[in-house]
Amino acid sequence: MRTVAVVLAAGSGVRFGAALPKQLLPLAGRALLEHSVAAFDQAPGVDATLVVMAPGHADHAREVLALGGYRKVAGIIEGGKTRPESTRRAIAALGPAECKVLFHDAARPLLDQATIAGCVRALDTYDAVGVAVPTSDTIVVVEDGRMTGMPHRDSLRRCQTPQGFRLSVIRKAHELALADPAFADLTATDDCGVILRYLPDVPVAVVPGSERNIKITYPGDLSIAEVLLSAGDSGTSDSGTSDSGTSDSGTSDSGTSDSGTSDGGTSDGGTGAADQ
Repeated sequence: MRTVAVVLAAGSGVRFGAALPKQLLPLAGRALLEHSVAAFDQAPGVDATLVVMAPGHADHAREVLALGGYRKVAGIIEGGKTRPESTRRAIAALGPAECKVLFHDAARPLLDQATIAGCVRALDTYDAVGVAVPTSDTIVVVEDGRMTGMPHRDSLRRCQTPQGFRLSVIRKAHELALADPAFADLTATDDCGVILRYLPDVPVAVVPGSERNIKITYPGDLSIAEVLLSAGDSGTSDSGTSDSGTSDSGTSDSGTSDSGTSDGGTSDGGTGAADQ
């Protein structure tokens, strides 16, 4: 079955404070966006890449990616105002034919080949998969400035991307979400979260991620990424999770993310930390 990678780069990056969307800023000699596109271009299990760009910046992205000569880029489209809207636009652009689809945040430029391969392989068995790493910190639940709970960290993971799906399954989940008037008010609405809420009978497998797969949210994160890139190729997964490759997540195993809320929750220009 064909596999398409969707690189979500439609966030406005308000918190980054730059004139351009952070996806177009330089990192180690090329645009941030290019690092993710290049990773999928090199992945044997990925057949094509679709880039979802911030409105008004698609032409700039086309110029950048054309210069890079990325052979698997099949299209560049404009995203929406929110992460779910950008995802829906990508789903529509992919058409009706069934395929495996991997949604990845362009703000995670250190994606490694082991993680991509793990997602593609897991989709042979599961209809939905998410990448996650264990949390080494103790996580607490806070209400009104007071701790109200302390979940056992053995059951907690920090979400990363890619998140992978059979196209028909993620399309159905988003159709149900769009029909729900309450959906717009929800936080943590990344794509695995949409599956868990609207298709709860669909198991979401967990693919081990990498601590290197950081998210670029603030300007200082670029310096960290530069150091990690200079340390060598990020070709292996180092999350310390099970060697089995995936684990079944019938309930939400993706309870936290790198930013404290689910990765891809809402738009950078709104209330959350998501890249569209």
